Amino acid sequence: LYTAPDSCEGRCGEPFSEEDECHCHTECERHRNCCEDYERHCGPDGFSSSRDSITDRELLELSEQLYGVDHNKARPSDIAINPQHRAGPDETGDKQDRSPQPLYKYVNEELFSKPTYASFVKLLDNYQRATGREEEVTAEELREQDRFLEEVMKTELMRKLFAFLQGKNRYGSEQEFLQDLKEMWFGLYSRGDGERDSSGFEHVFSGEVKKGKVSGFHNWIRFYLLEKQGVVNYFSHNFNGPWDTYPDVLGLQFSWDGFYKEVGSAFIGSSPEFEFGLYSLCFLARPGRA
Repeated sequence: LYTAPDSCEGRCGEPFSEEDECHCHTECERHRNCCEDYERHCGPDGFSSSRDSITDRELLELSEQLYGVDHNKARPSDIAINPQHRAGPDETGDKQDRSPQPLYKYVNEELFSKPTYASFVKLLDNYQRATGREEEVTAEELREQDRFLEEVMKTELMRKLFAFLQGKNRYGSEQEFLQDLKEMWFGLYSRGDGERDSSGFEHVFSGEVKKGKVSGFHNWIRFYLLEKQGVVNYFSHNFNGPWDTYPDVLGLQFSWDGFYKEVGSAFIGSSPEFEFGLYSLCFLARPGRA
């Protein structure tokens, strides 16, 4: 995950490095070379050390609660997958298609008419997948981003997440939370050549191609829609979660227009808001390198 070089977010207590623009270790105050937000993140009342910090236990409990209120997730009758070949450690990188059939045998596409799914699908074609090429964001695409955020915030799942974060003094209002989500997921940054060519949403959900390989692309809906078009070719899986219902979790090998993904993990059958909410929680609770 990207960490701003001039911020202590996710960097409290890290070792001194001459390459850092500013510092977040415990001695930085004495040396007067702390980042400007050192106190906010790493001071006695900062997010990383105060009573408002988020413990591993709280992360576990809240993620289970979010799973429990994912009312829009697929039911067992909504999806049938055909995982076929399970790849060993020496097979994931050899680009061999060991599964002649598609991964998805059946998906109940009525799922995609639900508001969070419909607004999510509209976002998927907004991106230029090659890194190093500047993204152009149109007014229509900005409206689609707002619509998706509006729809996910209507769900019990996202309201529960917001209530938790508000209780931890991360946000004073829902509007503040929405603004942060928008910047976190749709704000553009560079993955190469200084171009504003990427965003969290593009990487995680839509997928990118960097140096001839697929990067990101962790969403089952995106995979299903492109496999149906014949653009994605499923090769094998190297991990299959121990669940007998959805959401399932798979580690996948596949090609996308000839570009290869060696190992790409994905939830199968979760709603867009479940992934969006869970990943947001992880990013906020354990930012930066953590």
